Amino acid sequence: MSGRDDPLSPPSKADAIVVAAGSSTRMGGPDKLVAQIGGRPLLAWTLDALAGSTSVARIVVVTAAGRIPEIAGAAWLPDRVSAVVAGGARRQESVAAGAAALADGPEYGVILVHDGARPLVSAEIVDAVARAAAVHGAAIPVLPVVDTLKRVEDGRIAGTMDRSDVVAAQTPQGVRRDVLAAAYAAFPPDGPETWSDEAALLEACRIPVHAIPGESANLKVTLPADLRHVESALTHAGRIAAASPVAPAVRVGIGEDGHPFGPGSPLALGGIAIDAAPRLHGHSDGDVALHAVCDALLGAAGLGDLGRIFPPGPSTPAGIASRELVAECLRQVRAAGLAPLSVDVTIIGARPRLAAWLPEMRDAIAGLLALSADRVNIKASTGNLAGWEGAGRGISARAVAVVGEARG
Repeated sequence: MSGRDDPLSPPSKADAIVVAAGSSTRMGGPDKLVAQIGGRPLLAWTLDALAGSTSVARIVVVTAAGRIPEIAGAAWLPDRVSAVVAGGARRQESVAAGAAALADGPEYGVILVHDGARPLVSAEIVDAVARAAAVHGAAIPVLPVVDTLKRVEDGRIAGTMDRSDVVAAQTPQGVRRDVLAAAYAAFPPDGPETWSDEAALLEACRIPVHAIPGESANLKVTLPADLRHVESALTHAGRIAAASPVAPAVRVGIGEDGHPFGPGSPLALGGIAIDAAPRLHGHSDGDVALHAVCDALLGAAGLGDLGRIFPPGPSTPAGIASRELVAECLRQVRAAGLAPLSVDVTIIGARPRLAAWLPEMRDAIAGLLALSADRVNIKASTGNLAGWEGAGRGISARAVAVVGEARG
C-alpha cells in the first residue's frame, strides 16, 4: 500500500455511482438510508459529501424501483445528481445500471462507486481515489486491520490468522471506464458469478487494483449505533446544529379522504398495490390513505389542501400515482422550511381485511416521507360495519401529521 499519489496535483474528473438499493437487514428495521440524521435522511448526507468533492462531475443514484420518484423529487437532492435509476438484485447489477446511466452526456475517464451508507467520506479521499484510478486503472481506499483475527470452527477458536497483509476495503472504489469495460466483457454483470465489490471483479480478471490509505471516519452505517456516531460526527463538524434544551415548535395537521370501489384492480392503498382487491374510483389511483397523509401534511404546514395542488381536471393526469402526489406535497412542505416528524393513519373499510398488509404500508409511507418506521403508525378498522365503508362500498382514511422546522 502506497501513499496517495501526488496529493497536490489537480484532481481527476470522475463520475460517481451511489449504490442505495440494499435491504438493510442488519439494521433490524426499515431502510437505513431514510433514517433521519439532523432532520435529513442518511442518503442526503452521503450525496452532499460526494458533491463536495471537486473531482466529482456527475452522480447517479441507484435505488429500488419503487423509491425512484421519492428520491428524484427530494428537495435535498444535490444539483450534481444527473439521474436516479433502478438497481438489480446484486450489487454488480446495480453498478452496471449506474454505469449505463452515465453513458449519455460527457464521459469522464474514471467512475467512482460509493456506498450510500457512507456519509462521512471526505472530499480529500474522493479526490485521491479519482486521481489514483486515473493513473493506475483502478484504486480503492483501505485500512489496516488492527484487531487480532481468529478462525472459529464449531464454536471454538481453531487458530490465529496473520493480519500483516490484511486490510479492510472502503469506498469510493475507482476504476477507469476502459478497465471496467474490459472486466464486464470477461464477466458480464448479469452472469452467474457474484462479486462483493468492484475490486473483487477486477481481481478475478487479474486487473491490478491500487490501494491508497483510507480513513477511519469513513465508516459504513450498518447497525443502529452507527447512526448515533454519524450524527455526533456531523454535529462536531458543525454541519448539524447542536441539540437545544428547548423542544422545537411543532405543527399538527389532519387529513381525510374516501372513495367508493370502482371497476378494475389492483387496490392502491397506503403506498402499495393489493392485487386481490378492487380499485378505488377516482381521478388518481384512488389511494385514500396517501391522500389523507397529503392533506394532513399540507394542513400542518398551512399550505391548503391536495385539491388546490392537484385539481381533478385536465391539469392532473388521470390515474396519476398517489406516490407522485406525496412527493410534490413533501417538496412544498420542505420549501416552507418544515419537515415531517410523524404520521398516524387510520383506514376504515369492511373489505378487504388489511391486517396482513399494514406493516408493508407503514414501510412504504415511511420511505415516501423519509421517516424511520417508528415514526409512522397505520391501523385499520371496519368502522363497526356502519356507514358506506362498513357496508363494503368503499374505503376512507384519516391521517394526523406532525411537522417541525427542517434542519440541514
